[in-house]
Amino acid sequence: MEELSERQRRLLKAIVEKYIDTGVPVGSEIIEKEAGLGVSPATIRNEMVSLTKLGLLTQSHTSSGRIPTSQGIKFYVNELMEARDMPVKDEVRVKEELWQKRFEKDLLLKEATRTLADQTGVMSLAATQTGDVYVSGISNILDIPEFYDIDLTKGVLSLIDRFDLIDRIFLQFLSDAPIQIVLGDDLDIEYLTPVGFVFTQIKLGQNLPGSIGVVGPNRLNYPVIIPRVRYIGNLINEISKNW
Repeated sequence: MEELSERQRRLLKAIVEKYIDTGVPVGSEIIEKEAGLGVSPATIRNEMVSLTKLGLLTQSHTSSGRIPTSQGIKFYVNELMEARDMPVKDEVRVKEELWQKRFEKDLLLKEATRTLADQTGVMSLAATQTGDVYVSGISNILDIPEFYDIDLTKGVLSLIDRFDLIDRIFLQFLSDAPIQIVLGDDLDIEYLTPVGFVFTQIKLGQNLPGSIGVVGPNRLNYPVIIPRVRYIGNLINEISKNW
């Protein structure tokens, strides 16, 4: 992909963040009013066309605004996002809560998923390679507009009983990166197309690998969620390293 201009980068960042916030297509007038790019709506529309041709934005129908594609979201996360780290007081509280469960795997992962769901406002999942699955925050996704679609909600909740699918998602996309982002377009599973996953690898003691992360719409609040997934994953590794 050709390199984006500074204006295109600022525009894409503004569109992705507005879409994360609202979940609806973003028009040039909104960006002109709120993003402070210092250019006219016509110029913004022209740049939107260019970003669409590059595969970073898409337009569902002629009169609508644009939404970011999976490629656009990943570009945002990798190149444009400004992470919002956990406040120190939250880090201390989370560490204290997990430390109290340090002697038993089940208690530790139950507390970790509960805490991650509370911190992110979406559904959290943890799984080990022995087939144990831990879930928390199911009620969180019911408040998200995308999940008013009962078929989508049923599809996501079916993950609880489908370790084979969780294992596929968590293992298929592993890389050397500390955080993995999998969007519905990455999966050959039609009913999960609007969904996003953010997860990290964990190691419980010396011999039991696993993963922990969150599930929600593909417009997850990545600047907030990624630091929290990373922190809790690192904390699990620290707590269990001597098992």
